Amino acid sequence: MTTSILRIDASIKPEGSISKQLTGDIVARLTAAHPDATVTTRDLGANPLPVTDGAWLVAVNTPVDARTPAQAEIAALSDALIAELKAADTVVIGLPVYNFAPPAQLKIWIDQMSRAGETFNYSEAGPVGLVKDTRVIVAYSSNGTRMGSDIDFASGYLRHMLGFFGITDVQFVASDHYAIDADSSMKAANEGVAALVA
Repeated sequence: MTTSILRIDASIKPEGSISKQLTGDIVARLTAAHPDATVTTRDLGANPLPVTDGAWLVAVNTPVDARTPAQAEIAALSDALIAELKAADTVVIGLPVYNFAPPAQLKIWIDQMSRAGETFNYSEAGPVGLVKDTRVIVAYSSNGTRMGSDIDFASGYLRHMLGFFGITDVQFVASDHYAIDADSSMKAANEGVAALVA
């Protein structure tokens, strides 16, 4: 049952983004089946997150009651992003491929949430993800980097990081050869959206 949807867009295009079109189509399909579901949207291209740096590292690793006001502000954003992820039972992520890899904007979103004790823990058996019972649908878009090919460094990275957080229910919808054959690329993506179990 889908009750809370988190939509993450990462395209830097103000208009004409295929990944945004697909995330919109996916969310529309989900909300048509579950009209009472809430949708939270973050457009990382239009509203980029601050990069994780030394100040961020110190802030999130300082005990809450010992943080300066500046550190509290830095940590609060990271906390909010983690809370959004954990609150969603379905996450829809736009993954436009730039230079064979995920956009920097999406990488920063992941970096902001990569915190021991929050999204993962280390155990004697290795890392253990702390985000459970979450479904992710990824809208993969590329002009010619075929998903799963030797030059695709985007989809595998995202799947790995989601798994690192504990999310293993990950599905992909792909328009991955748009510059080569736009019609067949979008046809494949639209068929993928239509085949999703809402």
